[in-house]
Amino acid sequence: MDAELRTVTERLRREAAASGAQKAYEKLLAVSDPDELAGMLQAAGQPLWARELAAVRLGAAGDKRAFESLVLLLNHRDPPRCAAAAYALARLGDPRTARAAAALATNELRVAYALHPVRLLTELRAPESAPALITTLRRRLAPNDPYGKVALACVEGLGALGDARAIPVLTAAVAHPRLAAAASAALARVSA
Repeated sequence: MDAELRTVTERLRREAAASGAQKAYEKLLAVSDPDELAGMLQAAGQPLWARELAAVRLGAAGDKRAFESLVLLLNHRDPPRCAAAAYALARLGDPRTARAAAALATNELRVAYALHPVRLLTELRAPESAPALITTLRRRLAPNDPYGKVALACVEGLGALGDARAIPVLTAAVAHPRLAAAASAALARVSA
């Protein structure tokens, strides 16, 4: 188990314990049968921590049955759940992941939760990545936009992707004080 997965399981252990479900958590953590974990995603009345644990474990193992649950978690209001879903989706290897992340990153009604989809798109380096980050960043350049972390993640992601299509929006981002340094660095990477 890598460090990221340990962090997720420890957070979920605390969450289960707080709800008096420590034994249920330990039992679920011990499950090694992927079919049993997938069944947990379909079973009615399961707590969110249990669904998340099953989905993350399946996703990290490359089991595509976790895809829908992970996409829902990627768009959750709780940032640690989003981060766990992004971690598992990056390892899942499902070709639908980039399209789903792009849809979440560019959804203006859910922009407050776009940080982890943006970071996931950067990690995936998929054909959908640069266009989605460009669209999202362009919208974040509006005066008084409150989503500075999303804008910064887009700038850094576009720099990492090195896609020349990002030059105009990165050039515009240089004029924003909170993004100027990162946008200049990203432009240098894209231009190299």
